[in-house]
Amino acid sequence: MMVKKSLMGLACLAGLAMPCGLGAYCAAPEKEEAAAVHSPEPEDEAAFTIDEKKPIDEAVVTGTRNATGIRHLPFTVTVIDRQQIEQAHEVSLLPVLSEQVPGLFVTQRAMMGYGVSEGSAGGISMRGLGGGSGRMMVLIDGHPQYMGLMGHPISDAYQSFLADRVEVLRGPASMLYGSNAMGGVINIVTRRMSEDGMKTNAHIGYGSYNTLETEVTNMAHKKGFSSVVSVSYNRTDGHRPDMDFGQYGGYARLGYEFSDAWDISADVNVTHFNASNPGTVSSPILDADQSVTRGMTSARLSNDYGKTSGAVSFFYNWGDHHINDGYEPAKGESPLDYRYRSVDNMMGISLYQSVQMFKGNRFTAGVDWYRFGGNAWNDVADPATGALTGETRPIQGLENGGNIIQHEIAGYVDFRQNFGRWLTLDAGLRVDHHSRVGTEWVPQAGLSFHLPHSMEIKLSAAKGFRYPTVREMYMFPPRNADLKAERIWNYELVFSQTLLDGALEYGVNVFYIDADNIIMTTRVDGRPLNVNSGQLDNAGVELQAAYRISDSWSADANYSYLNMKNPVIAAPEHKAYIGASFTEGRWRISTGLQYIHGLYTAVSPDPVQKENFLLWNLRASVRLTGWLSFFAKGDNLLAQQYEINAGFPMPGATFIGGFDISL
Repeated sequence: MMVKKSLMGLACLAGLAMPCGLGAYCAAPEKEEAAAVHSPEPEDEAAFTIDEKKPIDEAVVTGTRNATGIRHLPFTVTVIDRQQIEQAHEVSLLPVLSEQVPGLFVTQRAMMGYGVSEGSAGGISMRGLGGGSGRMMVLIDGHPQYMGLMGHPISDAYQSFLADRVEVLRGPASMLYGSNAMGGVINIVTRRMSEDGMKTNAHIGYGSYNTLETEVTNMAHKKGFSSVVSVSYNRTDGHRPDMDFGQYGGYARLGYEFSDAWDISADVNVTHFNASNPGTVSSPILDADQSVTRGMTSARLSNDYGKTSGAVSFFYNWGDHHINDGYEPAKGESPLDYRYRSVDNMMGISLYQSVQMFKGNRFTAGVDWYRFGGNAWNDVADPATGALTGETRPIQGLENGGNIIQHEIAGYVDFRQNFGRWLTLDAGLRVDHHSRVGTEWVPQAGLSFHLPHSMEIKLSAAKGFRYPTVREMYMFPPRNADLKAERIWNYELVFSQTLLDGALEYGVNVFYIDADNIIMTTRVDGRPLNVNSGQLDNAGVELQAAYRISDSWSADANYSYLNMKNPVIAAPEHKAYIGASFTEGRWRISTGLQYIHGLYTAVSPDPVQKENFLLWNLRASVRLTGWLSFFAKGDNLLAQQYEINAGFPMPGATFIGGFDISL
């Protein structure tokens, strides 16, 4: 059997681009990665076989389409593994990432649920790029996930039960993934069992504000066939009136391994959530309710012969949004006589093949085709009863039928060459064409120096871009059909080192971002208009460290500093985290402190609003029997009063307790 069988699911060492994130040292993994390709390149084998108990070069699939050792990538990839996700006891993946990944920040307004439309949270930013503008891409097994009309991720769709692990590439990934990956990529690698057998896990928790968390997952594998089925239901009353949130959904995946070299898989994920927006404290809103269904399905055929590997895949995402924007009685407003409705979709086909042409070399070529868009309108409602009348009204800019479909087609090549054991060169180029905007050339290049004493130095330059969304071009008064793509260049220097036989790891990233053509709304001839007039000059430093103190104790920390010429909402100037975990016998305890300084919650109109706060979280679990554990968690134990979304105070100390079952 090829080397991939000895590498399945390697997920132990914590650190700069480590599978467990910082400070989480894992037990032996039970699942292999559920990605297109399962093995690193043959020339990387020595990095794994020096000591099979201490993999020093974890393989990832984000930043390259074929599984590659992190040390050969000129970019920084942080990996959060399944054990770390489970230990956090979070329904959503995003709070875990915001805590563990320097430079990444996610907006929140409650202890559960992000919502959509006015007053929503869940904006994802990386190094000051992101927010609600779709500059940060979320992938599920390498497939883009964003709202076809608005162009941004739907954060409530990214639930913890999906993920075997999450790989976060910090910095532009447009060469591989195209538009919307200009700030970085979050790739959710879904769960899969690799050994014959069957396992069932269940989770139930209850706590503050009548919050309920439930999940059941069954995984099976037998003679090449594999399956995963998950269902969940979560709800909360919220810490303010009219802030309730409820969500239910499920995920199913089937796979079959024809041989060591070929496998096929297909999956489907559907989630539905209902969210309410109470408005800001100073301007309460009534009847601001949202009912949203999001779904995705995909199929993939993969091959891996060691010296060559690749895949062809198809995916289709869809959404159905019913939104009542509500009204403000304090301002004399009355119930609205309409309900906003939109349906959107995105589909695509990706094909790539990677080949080792000679020793130390890897050449990858691929083609992507995406189709996205949708329709939006207003359903007329009776203001007195809220009942729909059956009539519709067009959205401004969509008066002529409104169903807008756009296409994106691209080809790319990536070339990587090892020069002995001390240097890796990586260079790539993408040519991307949008059916309305035009063509973008997207280069990137980097060097990785593998130095004595387990030191690494990486240098990279990468272009990122984002096409204007359907909303920016065609919907509502600021629309402008003549918008061009946003563009950035990211320049980065990375230093990292492993000491004490792998027990201590640390690293430093220094970056500079030069962006232009940023889409902004300004007034032209007395009316609002979207234009390509914005510029960004962001620079910063990111630090990470992890220390395995003993078999029972580990500690981790990360810090990011962001310098921006112009303030940006949801991009803190300083973000720091320090955590520790203890595992002994039946007990597992972890705690962490996160400090946020210089977080802009409002920049216009004056006054500018900034927040500084310190959050203390604590998690504990005890195994009662071989199959039953009790857990408890507390968030914001210092009862800090703070806001992330302006006008939406976050809850004080909250608690949830419950049981985990493993059969």
